[in-house]
Amino acid sequence: MHQELTHMDRITQLQDEIQQLLTIMSNSIAYLTTRANFLQVSTLVPVTKSRNPEKYDPEDVFEANKKELVTDLMAKAKQVEYLIQSLPQPEEEEEQVRGAAMSLFLTHRLQQLEEEMTVANTEYIAALKRTKNLHAQVADLLRTMLSEHDIDAG
Repeated sequence: MHQELTHMDRITQLQDEIQQLLTIMSNSIAYLTTRANFLQVSTLVPVTKSRNPEKYDPEDVFEANKKELVTDLMAKAKQVEYLIQSLPQPEEEEEQVRGAAMSLFLTHRLQQLEEEMTVANTEYIAALKRTKNLHAQVADLLRTMLSEHDIDAG
């Protein structure tokens, strides 16, 4: 049980780390698309738009921020990778089949035991009725014997 909780803790931690990784990615994309200046990447495609200088970061600041974003992204990705590696290995297919077969066997065995218990309970109730009948017969016999004894004594 404790081991299952530990695995669940790891899965929860992994889920949190993945969420943080996605947040970093989303923020990185938002930064890169809003704070970059338009550059011409090919002489065949001219730049048709330009941004106001206050809308984009200077080249050196943009490059430094880009490196920081990559560093953050890589660090978080390594944390996610580490957590994935620390998860338990999945069971082999044969073990899963064996476990399912055992579960099926146990279910069948429990059904058998339940049926046996029902039969035993029915037999117990019948035996209890016979016992009560015998008790009543013995009580009647004793009463009869005692009443005959009283008549003979009188």
